Amino acid sequence: MSDAAVPAPNHPTLEADITAALGARSIVLVGMMGAGKSTIGRRMAARLKLAFTDADTEIETAAAMTIPEIFETKGEAYFRDGEARVIARILDSGPVVLATGGGAFMREETRNRIRDKAISIWLKADSDIIMRRVRRRADRPLLQTADPEATVNRLLSEREPVYQNADLTIASRDVPHDRIVDECLEALHAHLCGVRPAGEPPPDGLNATP
Repeated sequence: MSDAAVPAPNHPTLEADITAALGARSIVLVGMMGAGKSTIGRRMAARLKLAFTDADTEIETAAAMTIPEIFETKGEAYFRDGEARVIARILDSGPVVLATGGGAFMREETRNRIRDKAISIWLKADSDIIMRRVRRRADRPLLQTADPEATVNRLLSEREPVYQNADLTIASRDVPHDRIVDECLEALHAHLCGVRPAGEPPPDGLNATP
């Protein structure tokens, strides 16, 4: 094996910097259905050598029902209460990459817990992207309406002002998944370690040379 294949011990990788700076905190992905939280989250977790958890999957396991079944038999309020409990348990269990459901971040209790125990990333997707990704899926209870596109636009108008409270915002769009993952990791590195992503100009007043 060549020397180039082994990172120098005094120059840790971007991923190692991030995990060291995280400590016991998790990374939580928030945003609308179809924004790619689970897909991007799994790839981020693999890069960071952290466990990946999907909150919706954990809720279904805890309830022994699918999310559409929970909505149908118990109602949305019951689901949201269970969602808050599951996310609290996950965040108490140590550093993970966690993908949350689209409505989870709307609950103040959950936002506060995420703020205290994690770094949050909003994967921001516009309505066209969301509709292309979800229109063929029947497992979205909130979209079982006469006009799913109008429902998505209503949810976006309600939720985006709250999603903006996330620590970081990354645009979810139709590019290779690994490009979005790279952008998430660069933004995390800058946020946690004070290192600006490549190509980003320094803050005003700091770009003058002596």
